Amino acid sequence: MIKNDLFLRALKGETVDRPPVWMMRQAGRYLPEFMEIKKKYDFFTRCQTPELASEITVQPIRRYGMDAAILFSDILVIPQAMNIEVEMKPNFGPYLPNPIRTQKDLNNVIIPDIQESLGYVMDAIKVTKEKLNNEIPLIGFAGSPWTILCYCVQGQGSKNFDKAKELCFTNPIVAHSLLQKITDTTIAYLKAKVKAGVDAVQVFDSWGGMLSPVDYQEFSWQYMQQIIDALKDETPVIAFGKGCWFALNEMSKSGASALGVDWTCSARNARYLSGGNITLQGNFDPTRLFSPPAEIKKMVTQMINEFGKDKYIVNLGHGILPNIPLDNAKAFIDAVKEYKAN
Repeated sequence: MIKNDLFLRALKGETVDRPPVWMMRQAGRYLPEFMEIKKKYDFFTRCQTPELASEITVQPIRRYGMDAAILFSDILVIPQAMNIEVEMKPNFGPYLPNPIRTQKDLNNVIIPDIQESLGYVMDAIKVTKEKLNNEIPLIGFAGSPWTILCYCVQGQGSKNFDKAKELCFTNPIVAHSLLQKITDTTIAYLKAKVKAGVDAVQVFDSWGGMLSPVDYQEFSWQYMQQIIDALKDETPVIAFGKGCWFALNEMSKSGASALGVDWTCSARNARYLSGGNITLQGNFDPTRLFSPPAEIKKMVTQMINEFGKDKYIVNLGHGILPNIPLDNAKAFIDAVKEYKAN
């Protein structure tokens, strides 16, 4: 049994003394101990070496004592496994030299054998579970099919993912085939993670907000729903769509255990749009972690009061930024641990 099961209890909607807290991207780039590892090993070596991935996963837990750990990995290990080349370029980000834009490109994309191509992730889960020693739960994650498609078609990060959207609107058959291949791979991947020992999974739809509400249903949400349907009986699923407040009502009926909310949607609106019964997670603006620690603590307390302590997981509205002062990250976590309901 997990000693601190606050996070899992919040996912079940149970009454708690205080909400649990973790931070998206907590394993990584804002920590000096992570930077030491980064100097020695390139990005995908860190992902693919179980000992390194597990060490990076537990670093923030040692330092701050969050209520959940999230396995260090990347959403782009999925296209890599699907026979799509992915590079991580310093000071540039992801680069896919052969983007998928035609049926011919798509023919080279495979649905892989997960153990064969991504077994290193399962090994990292096992090593991490040993290190965590049942103290707190471990979260596994994947990108949403739409977000993965954005990179596969665009070939790199983008402000608007215009080429990805262009493919969807000019050649929807290829777009939907690619989305389905990604979905099938993601389901198999997350199921393998659950088998390897993760206690919950989160699906990150980082670029969902690029789509209109109607297009969101067609090119993103229906595929996320397939993932939730396939996993919800095996493990709690958190669905997080950045910029997707317009879909919160639909998401709340999906069978997901919790919904992530970004900082552009107030607690009140998020509760209203999601029907008030589902656990919500978020939604502190990551840039607000530049505020003085005392101010961060005040804002976090206010945020908990607005969401309510139950059916709520404290988190940022997106990943923590690389240059956040350590004391400010600490203030964020401490504010939750010190929380007393009025």
